[in-house]
Amino acid sequence: MIKASGIRKKFGELEVLKGIDFQTGEKEVISIVGASGAGKSTLLQILGSLYVPDEGKVIIDGEDIFSLSEKALADFRCRKIGFVFQFHHLLPEFTAIENVMIPAMIAGHADEQKAATLLEELGLGDRLQHKPSQLSGGEQQRVAVARALINSPSVIFADEPSGNLDSHTREDLHKLFFKIRDNHGVTFVIVTHDRDLAQMSDRCLEMRDGLFV
Repeated sequence: MIKASGIRKKFGELEVLKGIDFQTGEKEVISIVGASGAGKSTLLQILGSLYVPDEGKVIIDGEDIFSLSEKALADFRCRKIGFVFQFHHLLPEFTAIENVMIPAMIAGHADEQKAATLLEELGLGDRLQHKPSQLSGGEQQRVAVARALINSPSVIFADEPSGNLDSHTREDLHKLFFKIRDNHGVTFVIVTHDRDLAQMSDRCLEMRDGLFV
């Protein structure tokens, strides 16, 4: 599903990634762990096409993503990639179902029924018309997960997705990732400090000083 080779990235004089090679199979859940500053989030954002590497190549689902034009890459990102971050980034003035529909609206095929079905699948069938301020932290993050799924991506990149949640809600969210993998055939690449999630994953990779160890 993903193959990255020779990924290097500098910010000023600081070399954050020092020649990373990385690959996943289909329907894998992979956790990336390591100390703060190891380069985990930078790698995730390069794999997700949000940053461009100084050197190296990323192939997702057979597509060399950084060889695409800016417009083609934006279209690929919209169709093939979902993102879940530590902070849910929901729009406060929109309801849960409206937040979920936003990526589909951008892609030109808004599907309210699909958004409703996803929210029901994630246990939020009675929260469709609630705004973020009316939802708990765990519920808000589930809305963010549904939003990541709305365009049927091949891969979801998650950066500390449970970092702001209590232990019980964290555990529920982690189980949800594996349910989504099984039901939707999605590959997950997750940056996390949560050792329980790392141990549940199909593979756990540790980064240190810009390299896997």
